[in-house]
Amino acid sequence: MSVQPATVASRDLKVGCRGQLVCPCSLHRLTSSRRHPTRQTTEVRTVATFIAVVAAAMIAGCGPVGEPAAPSAEAPGTPDGPARRIATASGPVMVLIPAGEFLMGSEAEPDSRPVHRVSVSAFYMDKHEVTQEVYERLMGSNPARHKGPQDPVERVRWTDALRFCNARSQAEGLTPCYDLKTRKCDFAADGYRLPTEAEWEYACRAGTAGDYGFEEGAAGLAEHAWFKDNARRRHQPVGQKSANAFGLCDMLGNVREWCNDWYGRDYYAASPAADPHGPEQGEKTVLRGGAFSCTAESCTAWARYCDEPGLTDACVASDDSGFRCVRRAK
Repeated sequence: MSVQPATVASRDLKVGCRGQLVCPCSLHRLTSSRRHPTRQTTEVRTVATFIAVVAAAMIAGCGPVGEPAAPSAEAPGTPDGPARRIATASGPVMVLIPAGEFLMGSEAEPDSRPVHRVSVSAFYMDKHEVTQEVYERLMGSNPARHKGPQDPVERVRWTDALRFCNARSQAEGLTPCYDLKTRKCDFAADGYRLPTEAEWEYACRAGTAGDYGFEEGAAGLAEHAWFKDNARRRHQPVGQKSANAFGLCDMLGNVREWCNDWYGRDYYAASPAADPHGPEQGEKTVLRGGAFSCTAESCTAWARYCDEPGLTDACVASDDSGFRCVRRAK
């Protein structure tokens, strides 16, 4: 189905998640921006039968995060494709996100337009945000301000997330994706990395055609996300809210999630149509998803945020920024 997106006039100043007036530069660590989505709908084309199978499997909700286990296929693969879910040696469960295409972005904000068609190759994504327990077990420390073993790790810089991805790859005998000196990503490597911005939005939308990644829209946000109205001023343990149609939890709210891409305000106008990786360089990197500190209208599938990738003082890093990992499917 093709629906014409609604349009709204953009404002030069926006109200941040914590009430500040900020410029349209998205997010800086002390002036987080809020997006003003419309009730835009977007056309999405995905593998419908795959989504139906995963959605049926998620009737019981996300459930608790399990203990580390040896790699295993939780749902068997086929001769022509990989398993739908795998339990990794480092503990987190990963969900297969099938290849497909969708309309990325929104006409509601200057940096999220134009809406453009993007195709995405299949990949695995962590079902949950990386928890403090998993992060500390692998990295030997827990930088989070609000402690909780099953809460998402936060106060992690983008560069910290890259180091974690490489450490997780090495711990499982996989090839690391990142050159930590240049910060370049080897997308052909079989190790862990951060999702591209396109992968993140595709996974969040999960075949839906609205602003929020589930058909109920803003009215259903409390069922799927921790945000300003229900989070009690802090992030919450992962996996307590309903999963989306791909079986992913907490894609909206709880903590913003680092993406692999450098932030480019006008990047969408020149973005490749297949597996875009973002600008070659930049000053800030992308975060997605909104956070516990944000209002419902800031927690959309298309809202873009950005922050400095490696603050000199980790102690001033945001307590509402975390991440999850992805891996190539083949």
